[in-house]
Amino acid sequence: MLRVIGAGLPRTGTMTLKNALETLLGAPCHHMAEVFQNRPETDPPAFLAAARGDYPDWDELFAGYAAAVDWPSSAFYVELAEAYPDALVVLSRRDSFDTWWKSANNTILKDIHAAADLVGPLWMDMIDAIWDKTFEGAPRDDRDAVEAAYHRYHDRVRETIPAERLVEFQTGAGWQPLCDALDLPVPEEPFPYLNTTKDWNDRANDVPPGGVGADQ
Repeated sequence: MLRVIGAGLPRTGTMTLKNALETLLGAPCHHMAEVFQNRPETDPPAFLAAARGDYPDWDELFAGYAAAVDWPSSAFYVELAEAYPDALVVLSRRDSFDTWWKSANNTILKDIHAAADLVGPLWMDMIDAIWDKTFEGAPRDDRDAVEAAYHRYHDRVRETIPAERLVEFQTGAGWQPLCDALDLPVPEEPFPYLNTTKDWNDRANDVPPGGVGADQ
């Protein structure tokens, strides 16, 4: 059963958040990296169907996970918040749209079409459907349209999720906001800092023909 639902977009420190939540909760956290590494056959069709309104059995899909962040799951924060009414919702975010746009363009947006031959049409259909659900169909190369949809998305999260369930988690915030919301002690180990733009591009350069990077 999910205890934490991520509502944040990709490139908002979601790999760091995944690692931090796994430390705090002592259980796996779902993330796009999980889809690539461990669930390439089950998750893309399930999330594509969900984006089209045919929702899966969430308990079955997230069996064994205590949290879910990043796409594809964060695109369904509303549905998951309804399915798990006691779960905390974490809106991870960058300090500005400009910061997010730069990071996204240097990683996921740059690689989406380049990856098409590696991941196949089902994956691309899932990604396209999730993009359209989140950004209301804004063209990925139209900065102004994406920015407007970006701000509307964050407004929707704040309007949809009650304040007592919502934690806005800006990159670099460290353990304290999560520990306070979960009523857990702050770990002695340093807060992780993972999946930088450099990390992403180093992995992308190492992808063998026919393969995909581990943390994409």
